[in-house]
Amino acid sequence: MNKQNKLYIDVHVLQTVPPSCINRDDTGSPKTAVYGGVTRARVSSQAWKRAMRLMFRDFFSPDQTGFRTKHAVQLVAEELNKAGVEKNAEKQAVQALEAAGLKVNKELKTDALLFLSPAQAKALAELSAAGETDKQRYKDALKEYPSIDMALFGRMVASDPSLNYDAAVQVAHSISTHEVHNEYDYFTAVDDCSPEDNAGAGHIGTVEFHSATFYRYTTINVGELARHLKGDTAEAVEGYIRAFLLSMPTGKQNTFANRTVPDLAYVALRWDQPVNLAGAFERPVRSDGNGFVSNSVRALSRYALGVYQSFAETPEQAFCIGLEPAEELAPSVSMQDMLKKARETVEEYCKTEEEK
Repeated sequence: MNKQNKLYIDVHVLQTVPPSCINRDDTGSPKTAVYGGVTRARVSSQAWKRAMRLMFRDFFSPDQTGFRTKHAVQLVAEELNKAGVEKNAEKQAVQALEAAGLKVNKELKTDALLFLSPAQAKALAELSAAGETDKQRYKDALKEYPSIDMALFGRMVASDPSLNYDAAVQVAHSISTHEVHNEYDYFTAVDDCSPEDNAGAGHIGTVEFHSATFYRYTTINVGELARHLKGDTAEAVEGYIRAFLLSMPTGKQNTFANRTVPDLAYVALRWDQPVNLAGAFERPVRSDGNGFVSNSVRALSRYALGVYQSFAETPEQAFCIGLEPAEELAPSVSMQDMLKKARETVEEYCKTEEEK
């Protein structure tokens, strides 16, 4: 096997979150899942990906991030205005999107959310302003120039699958390494303007919450990412890993002030295949009166070494970052050093691929 054909970056995180409700189900309860025969706290991959996309705005320029929206007509119309088209801009935008294979309803919205990059909106507008009639050119404009988040998370267009992008990253649902039991916070709110002889509360309610040490996992297919982004690949990888480590969904954050950073991040650069290490926690971790983090680190290390000895290759490079080191897995470094080394590896990989 030619190792240069594949490069995967696995990021494993152990992160303790205090009493919180960062991701709720349809009843308002914190999401859970049964794993290993017990109930675990859970945060959906969609919730954390949304948090990452919002943090991308801090790491990338506006033209490098896209919009997931039904208002693509307005985005293209704005670009038409910039190109000097002031009359019938919305009408031309609709025609451009329909020429590309999309459906636009009477409310000037696409039937489904569309992931659209600024460069794609601009390309469609330029074709329309120039009076282009070849539908294939409009379709090509919507397939080229993806934003960084589009290349990372992929795009699905049900009305025309040829416009789809395969995601270059996979994100697992985060689960607690241990069993959890949801709790309830009973609260009252006082009416500041109620009469003095009224001792009752203005509102009574409950908020459901839990606390947990989460195992979080994501993997990056660097080859797939480079196929779409080319020169921006290393920057995208660095920004993505940083966002995965530092972002957090915002559910009920004003109530619980629950924002934390990882206790441990284990980053592995692999040439064989991605490896999710959630099996380390199929047997729920017990605190033994000393919390869950240290025991979770030991369980992760023991399981990972067992997987490497039995099935998967040992990572080409690996790093540990955080307050709870796992020296048996990889040397401890700072987040900045890890990001620098990962970026250098990706740059060398992309250079090698371009030379082929």
